[in-house]
Amino acid sequence: MIVKNSVKNRIYIFFILAIIIPCSQTFAQDPEFSQFYANPIYTNPAFAGSSNVGRAVMNIRSQWPNIAGSLRTVSASYDEHYDAINGGIGVMVTGDEAGVGLLRTFSATGIYSYQIIINRYLTVRAAIQASITQKTIDFGKLTFSDQISLSNGFIYATNEPAPPNSSVYFANFAAGAVIYSSRFYGGFAIHNLTQPNQAFYQTTPTDEKSIIPIRYTAHAGLVIPIIQTRDEKRASNLWPNILYMQQRQFTQLNLGMYYNRGPIVLGAYYRQTSSNADALIGLLGIRYNKIRFGYSYDATLSHANPGAPNSHEISLAFELRKRIPKKTLRAIKCPEF
Repeated sequence: MIVKNSVKNRIYIFFILAIIIPCSQTFAQDPEFSQFYANPIYTNPAFAGSSNVGRAVMNIRSQWPNIAGSLRTVSASYDEHYDAINGGIGVMVTGDEAGVGLLRTFSATGIYSYQIIINRYLTVRAAIQASITQKTIDFGKLTFSDQISLSNGFIYATNEPAPPNSSVYFANFAAGAVIYSSRFYGGFAIHNLTQPNQAFYQTTPTDEKSIIPIRYTAHAGLVIPIIQTRDEKRASNLWPNILYMQQRQFTQLNLGMYYNRGPIVLGAYYRQTSSNADALIGLLGIRYNKIRFGYSYDATLSHANPGAPNSHEISLAFELRKRIPKKTLRAIKCPEF
C-alpha cells in the first residue's frame, strides 16, 4: 500500500507539472560563473589579450549538486596579446549539461580584441566574438504521461514524437569593451547578438520560447592599495567590484570585494536576482608563480535552500611568460578571481 501511494504521489506531481509548465513561459538562459574575473573572456570578450602574459584558464561549476541532474558547466580558454595586430586573440570551449544527461551544450569560440590608447592614463579594449554551438538532447531519457501505470509507475512506451534531430547547430556572436587605468576598470558586453533559435522541433525563427535572448553585462571595480611595495609577496590591495547582468526580464546584481595579501586572495559577494536574494559567495584564491587556483562556495539564500543549499566552483589558470616583452601592451590590473 505504501508503494502504491508513493507511485500515486509521483503521478499527481507529474500531472501538476504537466499542467503548469506548458501554460507558463520558459526561456533559455546562459550559464554563469561566480568567479567571473577568473573566466575573463567568458564574462567580456574585450578581456582577450588584456594580460601581459598568455593565459590558459579552466573553470568548473557544479550548480546545486544536491539535486539529481543538477547543472554542470566547464569552460576552457586561452588568450594572448600580439603586438603585430595591436590586440588580443582568444579561443574558448564551453560545455554545459542539464539533467541526468538530458540536455548537453557545447560551443567553440574565437575572439579578437583591439587596444586603443586614449592618453597616458586611459586605455580601451574593444572586441568581437563568434561561436559555433551544438545542443544535444537524449530523448530516450525523457518521461511522459502516457508511460504511467497507476500501480507500477513509468512502464509503457510513449507515443510522443521524437524530435527530427537529436542535435541542433547554430552560430552566435558577441561584442564588448573595457576602459581602464592603473586604479579602475569597467566594461560592457552584449552576448547572443543575433538571438539564435535553438529549437529541436520546427518553430518560427523568432519564437521567444526557443531563441536565446540577448544578455547584457556591465561590470566595474577599483584597486585600493593597502600596502604598496615592489615585492608582490608583501603587497596588499582591496578590490571592490560590481557586476550587473540582464537577459530579457531576468536581472542579476553581484556586489562584493576581494582582498589580497601577497599570493592569498579572499573574497565575498552578495548576489541578488530580479525576484529574490540568490546567494552569498565566499572565495579563496592562491597564486604560486605561474599558477593560480580558486575555489568559491555559493550559499543559497532563496527559498530553494532546503533542496539546493549550495553550489561549488573551481578555477585553474596557467601563465605562459614570453622572453621578448610586448612593446605596445597596456595590461589591465584587475582581480584574477
